[in-house]
Amino acid sequence: MSDSIKKVVLAYSGGLDTSIILKWLQVTYGCEVVTFTADLGQGEELEPARRKAEMLGIKEIFIEDLREEFVAEYVFPMFRANTVYEGLYLLGTSIARPLIAKRQIEIAKAVGADAVCHGATGKGNDQVRFELGYYALNPGIKVIAPWREWDLNSRSDLIEFAEKHQIPVPKDKRGEAPFSVDANLLHTSSEGKALEDPWEMAEEYVYSRTDSPLTAPDEPEYIEVDFEKGDAVAINGESLSPATLLTRLNDLGKKHGIGRLDLLENRFVGMKSRGIYETPGGTILLAAHRGIEQITLDRGAAHLKDEIMPKYAELIYNGFWFSPEREMLQALIDKSQEFVAGTVKLMLFKGGVHVVGRKSPNSLYSMAHVTFEKDNVYDQRDAQGFIKLNALRLQLLSRRNAHAKK
Repeated sequence: MSDSIKKVVLAYSGGLDTSIILKWLQVTYGCEVVTFTADLGQGEELEPARRKAEMLGIKEIFIEDLREEFVAEYVFPMFRANTVYEGLYLLGTSIARPLIAKRQIEIAKAVGADAVCHGATGKGNDQVRFELGYYALNPGIKVIAPWREWDLNSRSDLIEFAEKHQIPVPKDKRGEAPFSVDANLLHTSSEGKALEDPWEMAEEYVYSRTDSPLTAPDEPEYIEVDFEKGDAVAINGESLSPATLLTRLNDLGKKHGIGRLDLLENRFVGMKSRGIYETPGGTILLAAHRGIEQITLDRGAAHLKDEIMPKYAELIYNGFWFSPEREMLQALIDKSQEFVAGTVKLMLFKGGVHVVGRKSPNSLYSMAHVTFEKDNVYDQRDAQGFIKLNALRLQLLSRRNAHAKK
C-alpha cells in the first residue's frame, strides 16, 4: 500500500478519532499526511487541532474559516427551494459535506497529493457524500476510508492504538460516548448509543443548541427579516452578511426553544436511523422564506417548486450536490427567486415560529381583487363559465359511467 499512495489530505477535526486516523495513515501507508480543518461554525476552538497535528509531525496544516462561503454558496441556495428531507429534516449535515470535499480536492491539487481521506464510518451517509464529491471534482483521486479498512472495531481498540502511539486520550473519551455529535453553523445532530431506541424520549442534556421550549420566555418576540432574490439580507432593518445573519437567527431560535427535531429517517445506504437535530436559525429562515414567497410567487411557480423540492432534497441528502441534475434544479429554483424580495414579520414563542405579516414591492397580492366589499375589478359572473368548463370532463365521465352500469 505504501507504494501506491505518497501524500494524502485528511479531513481533520483534531478530535481523538481523526487523530487516530492520522497516525494510522502514517503507519499503514507510510505516506505524508496533510491536514485540513474547516471552520463551518461548529463553535469549537480550532487552534488545538493545529497543535495536535504539529505534535503528530504534520508539516502542511490547513485551517480555514469557511463560514461565509458555507452559508452564501450552500445553505442559502438550498433554502431558496424550502428544502426539507422526508418532510422535516433541514439537511444540516448533508449540506456541509460538499464544501469540505471541494476544499480537500483543491488542497490536494495545490500540495500535489494523490489521495484524500475522511473519517466517516461504513454504515452512514457521510462516506457516500464525501466520496461522490471527491470523484465528481477529481475522477482519478484515490480515496482512503479507514473505517472500511482497519481492524479497530471497538472503542477499546481505538484507545489501545492511541496509547501505543502516544496520542493523548482525554478522560471523557475513555468510556463509551453516550452519543455522537456533528455541528456546524446551520445545525447540530446527535445520534447513536443512548438515542438508538426510537421509543425512548431524548433527555434534555442531549440538546446543546436550543433552550427548552418549556423554559423559554413567556412573552413572544417579534422580528422582521428582509429578503432580496430569495436570500435573507437583514434582520430588523440591519444588513448582515450571510454567516452573521444565520448566527443572529440561531441566537434568537436558541432563546425561544425553536428548531428541535426527533427524526427516524431513511439513510441512503439502506437502513433507518434516529437523529436528534437542532436547527434554530434555519427553522426561522425556512418560515420566513415561505412567508415572502407567499406574496411574491405566482401559483404555478410556487406549486412547481413544491413538486420538485423532494427530489432536490433527496439529491442533497444522498450526496449528489455536484450532479448535473442538482445544478439543473438549482437553475430553475434560482430563476423563481428573481422577484422574491420584501419583508416578513415573525412571532417567536415557546418553540414555535409564526409568520404574522409580509410585504413586498413585488407583491402579487391585490386587495382590490380579494376584498369582500364592492369592487370594480372582478366580475363574479365570470366564475360561472370557469366552473362549467372545468366541470365538463367530470360531467362526461359521470354520464359515461352511469351508462356503463345499465
